[in-house]
Amino acid sequence: MAFAIRNLSVLAYANGFTLWHYKAGTDDQRSIGSPGYFNDAGDVLTAGDMVLVSAVDSGRVLCVVPDERGVRTAALG
Repeated sequence: MAFAIRNLSVLAYANGFTLWHYKAGTDDQRSIGSPGYFNDAGDVLTAGDMVLVSAVDSGRVLCVVPDERGVRTAALG
């Protein structure tokens, strides 16, 4: 399964920061963490935003990081 914009929703917004939730359906964390997975949401995701991801194999929090080629995320550690 690929990224589906309908599964991305805003949980909170303040001062230019957005906390998102993404329900990944049948996608696992490895595919969600791959470069460009969130590219179709590049018009709404901004560097510094956080995405709570519910995937088939686990949940985690990703941070949107700056990237001129598209949307890139990194796991919070």
